[in-house]
Amino acid sequence: MGYMDKDIAPQNDGALVDAYSQSIAAAVDTVGPAVSRIERLGGRQGHGSGFAVSPDGLIITNSHVVDDAKVVRITTPDGFVTEGRVLGRDVDTDVALIRANTSTGAWARLGDSQRLRRGHIAIAIGNPLGFEWTVTAGIVSALGRSMRAASGRLMEDVIQTDAALNPGNSGGPLVSSGGEVIGVNTAVIQGAQSIAFAVASNTANFVVSEILRYGQVRRAFLGIAGDTIVLPRRVALAAGTVQTTSVRVRRVEPEGPAAKGGLQEGDYILAIDGSPVGGVDDIVRLMDGSRIGKETEILVFSVAGRIEKKILLPMPRS
Repeated sequence: MGYMDKDIAPQNDGALVDAYSQSIAAAVDTVGPAVSRIERLGGRQGHGSGFAVSPDGLIITNSHVVDDAKVVRITTPDGFVTEGRVLGRDVDTDVALIRANTSTGAWARLGDSQRLRRGHIAIAIGNPLGFEWTVTAGIVSALGRSMRAASGRLMEDVIQTDAALNPGNSGGPLVSSGGEVIGVNTAVIQGAQSIAFAVASNTANFVVSEILRYGQVRRAFLGIAGDTIVLPRRVALAAGTVQTTSVRVRRVEPEGPAAKGGLQEGDYILAIDGSPVGGVDDIVRLMDGSRIGKETEILVFSVAGRIEKKILLPMPRS
């Protein structure tokens, strides 16, 4: 029979709640002043949220918030209004970068999303449904989610949270209890409860760097069109692979990297530089800017019925 110590003091729930509240309030005080309302000027009207990441007025938001606008109106929490120029946007990750005409004052720091764990506090700040500078809080529900961008490309490393998001929160920061931005709020599932998504801060940091350096996010281009297909068993046996799907080349663009490297219509792409290719999304994911101009090995089961290695030199995607 167990023994119960009657002298154990009850846990002070009030102190725990107070500590939780203080950590959220401190994070909001740190990041909140950097959050702005973003309104499109010209073309289709619309608004969302954004947050400054530098003292000279660099602001991150969602690509779908700025849409095709070249200029946006920026309103800060203290009522200061200015305009900003859209430096670039990446539909594939739903991230855009704005340069305000003047400094917007406070700015937030991007944290390392690789350090996140499920259960960490997640705080969303934004302008949902016209209710400016609203704060909601929850936890990081899951990491490494994938979802489709408006371009059809698969976005990787997406954060799932149960912090309440609504239209207008888009582009606002997802903040850790330490006052660092860990994500860019981007989407909710209509009809679902407590399921929302944010682009990881490391992804946003990469996109910002690419836009500042090149004006766009560079991605490698092979010059093919392909379909994800079930890999015929005879091909899998010949290749010695356990994967059940692959990409069958449907079209090869003349004078493109694939054509120059010897790929043909009907070839099965099995791997890129040793990484298995189970579908078109794998090719999109593997063909990042680091492969531009770099010799890349493509393992194929050719139309001639042989396992072959092709060396391609990917080009920048226009």
